[in-house]
Amino acid sequence: MTDLSICIITLNSRDKLRACLESIEQYPPKDSFEILVTDNASNDGTVEMLQKDFPYVKVFRNERNEGFTRPNNQMLHRAKGEFLLLLNADTEVIEDCFGPQIQFLRDNPCVGVSIPKVLNQDGTFQKQSRRGEARPKEVIGYFLKRLARRYKNDRELNGYLMSWLPQDEIAEVYAVSGSCMFIRRKTWEQVGDLDERFFAYQEDSDYCMRARKLGWKVMYVPITRIIHHGGQGGSQARRWNSNWHWHRSYFLYYKKHFKDEYSWLINCGMYFLMVLKFLYSILELLIAQPKRQKSG
Repeated sequence: MTDLSICIITLNSRDKLRACLESIEQYPPKDSFEILVTDNASNDGTVEMLQKDFPYVKVFRNERNEGFTRPNNQMLHRAKGEFLLLLNADTEVIEDCFGPQIQFLRDNPCVGVSIPKVLNQDGTFQKQSRRGEARPKEVIGYFLKRLARRYKNDRELNGYLMSWLPQDEIAEVYAVSGSCMFIRRKTWEQVGDLDERFFAYQEDSDYCMRARKLGWKVMYVPITRIIHHGGQGGSQARRWNSNWHWHRSYFLYYKKHFKDEYSWLINCGMYFLMVLKFLYSILELLIAQPKRQKSG
C-alpha cells in the first residue's frame, strides 16, 4: 500500500496548480506517495499542462464543474494511500509538510483527521484553518467581530476561530479546513465519503463532526507549515456561484447538525440571519464588481 495519496481538485487554476506541484517536487514526501488531480472542466490548458510537465500525476477529468465534494470522493475511492490528503490547488509547500504529519498520525492512532499550520500568503496564520462547530453564538461572534473582541473571554462567542489556542501548540479542535486535510484511511473507511449535498464549503466541518461522533480526534498539528493563497484554486472562478454555495452549505450544515438541538425560535432567528448575511454579501459583490472591471 502507498503511504500517502495527495488529492487535488482544480478549476481554471493552471498556474496555481503548477506552483503547488512544483513545491511538492521541491519538498516531496519521504514516504511513498501518489498525486491524484481531478479537473472540473477547465478551459485554461490545465490538463495539457499536467500531461506535458507532470506525467506522473494521475489525472481525472469531469465534463462539468462538479464542485469540491464529489471530485474528492472520486479520488478517495481511487486512492491507494494509508493516509489521504485533501489539498487545495492554491497551496504551496515550503518545507517537508508531509512526513512529520504522517508520523504524528502513526504515533497517535486515535487521531483520524489533522491539519498542519496553514499560513496566508503574507506569512500570517490562517485562522479559519482550525475552528469550532459553528453553532449560533459562535457564528454571530465570527461575523460580529467587534462584539467578539469586546467579550474576548467568552469562549462561545469566540469559539468559531478558537482564538484562545496558541498558534504553535498541538491541540484538539472541532474542525479543520479542507485546504490541507489529512485523513487516516481507517477513518475514511468508517466515516464514509464526504457528504455530496455540500457542493462546496462546510463539507470539511461536516466530515470532522461525523468523525468526532465516531470517536476519532481532530487535531491541529503545527509541527509543519503550508501556505494557502485562498480563493485562487477555482472557488473564486465564478464569484456569484461561489457565494450562493457558501451560504447554502452553511444552511445545510446547520440544519443537519444543530436544528434539533435548539428551539424553533432560535432556528428561525438563525435562518433569518443567514438570509441577511447572504443579501449583504450580494450587495458587497455588486459594489465590488465595477471596481474589478475598472482594474481589469
